[in-house]
Amino acid sequence: MASNQNPISAIDMLTSALRSNIIPNQEYLLQGSVIDSSAEVLHNRLRGLCDAAETGPETFHDHEMCFSLKASTPGGTPQQQQSFLLRVRRALDHPEYPWQLRYLGQPELGDKNQPTVLRSCIDIACTPNVVEFLSELGCRIEFEYVLKGYLFRKGRMKVTMSKIFRMGQAKSPDSLEPMTGSYLVELSLLAPSGQDAVADEIKVFAEQLRPLVHLEKIDYRRLQSYT
Repeated sequence: MASNQNPISAIDMLTSALRSNIIPNQEYLLQGSVIDSSAEVLHNRLRGLCDAAETGPETFHDHEMCFSLKASTPGGTPQQQQSFLLRVRRALDHPEYPWQLRYLGQPELGDKNQPTVLRSCIDIACTPNVVEFLSELGCRIEFEYVLKGYLFRKGRMKVTMSKIFRMGQAKSPDSLEPMTGSYLVELSLLAPSGQDAVADEIKVFAEQLRPLVHLEKIDYRRLQSYT
């Protein structure tokens, strides 16, 4: 016998899950860097502190593209329009893996007592035609690069050591040039909204990595003022 109730759509289910705070859509983040000559020492330190010490960290070799879409504001001028940023990442070492579409919100620094940066973060597995789909939506590619590095896990926390490469004029992942003489180090944790206590957990772990690397809250607004 058919039910008289309307089927629940995927959007309804997602909205309900977000309101119930069961989806990890908030990223707590600290960042820093370590020069190439000291990277091995930090690598060994992380291997000893993190999970799966015997097997070692995961490795990654990814190609990431950043797209922007101008969000129109009623009554606003083109200069006042805000850019909506989306990132697309694919695993070059595992082409069989799904591509990843990521939305990152504006970083919130909070007051000086807040231990980490906080930003909205939503990851979606997708197919390779996502680039064509975003282009048809009006998104414009702003920049792209290749990352090679290591992924460590400590409970719910994630630590990445990433070497960032500039793509050559041929735009081929095979023609790479290191952008800096250092590794980008990121300590992050995804959690549902309202679990701000995890920021203290991140701060405690970051202290254990000093003085090899100083992980801090990065104020992106100050960086933009220098560009």
